[in-house]
Amino acid sequence: MATLEGCRCRGASGRNNNSILYSILKSDSLATAEEHQQQHPQEQQQTLQHLLHKTSSSAAPASLQELRQQACSCGSTRRRGVLRSPQVTCKAASAVLVKTLRFVKNVPCFRELPEDDQLMLIRSGWAPLLVLGLAQDRVDFETTETVEPSMLQRILTGLPDRQGEVLAGQSRGTAGVSVVDIEAIKAFLKKCWSVDISTKEYAYLKGAVLFNPDVEGLRCLHYIQSLRREAHQALNEHVRLIHREDTTRFAKLLIALSMLRAISPPVVAQLFFRPVIGSVSIEEVLMEMFYGK
Repeated sequence: MATLEGCRCRGASGRNNNSILYSILKSDSLATAEEHQQQHPQEQQQTLQHLLHKTSSSAAPASLQELRQQACSCGSTRRRGVLRSPQVTCKAASAVLVKTLRFVKNVPCFRELPEDDQLMLIRSGWAPLLVLGLAQDRVDFETTETVEPSMLQRILTGLPDRQGEVLAGQSRGTAGVSVVDIEAIKAFLKKCWSVDISTKEYAYLKGAVLFNPDVEGLRCLHYIQSLRREAHQALNEHVRLIHREDTTRFAKLLIALSMLRAISPPVVAQLFFRPVIGSVSIEEVLMEMFYGK
């Protein structure tokens, strides 16, 4: 069981409910119970309205390298995509973000970490946790492809470089992201749905994502390392107990995790939130939602 030895975190007494096995399942059970008792359309709508208000008031991963290398640098790598129904998809993503942050708040061993560690873990983990939440809630989305003008097209059409940069900036401002990155997100969602991940498995996966010891500057590094190990161990034991006949299931879940970690947080922000928050920093939105500042 993970303890808080070696750091000055609250709750360092080593009691049983510091275990990630207890904390994550308790957190997930509480969140599930709340959702069954009452949905939160008003809260989700207020969140979306808050993001829209901030808009009006304010002025590539290693596992994807092979795909990008296969794409022709003269044009296909410039293919970008935007949400076909941004209002619907962004609203669904906003609702998942609310549930994701509520989940994190309800994990006792996360709350016991120093505030600096909490902030760093949220900044590093919000995007993969969100995409994992999209998979759990089976939120699918469609995109429309757009093509950014290439240098050759600019030369042939006489489009000035400065004007071309402005147009490219406007294109990116409307949440256009690389088609390769969109395909990576869709591939992860399909992987999760094909494996048919259970609620408990999603909870353990969230724990493995949230407690990321690779984040630089963590004060309770060893404790966070132990929490991730417990999450992986708990997931493995659960799979062996419930899916004894499927000897490859744990490996499939680990593959899904590796696919998730290859998804770029800026891509997630650009695709699912830029149409709503505009030029507002996604981190600013996260801090306001999490700490109510």
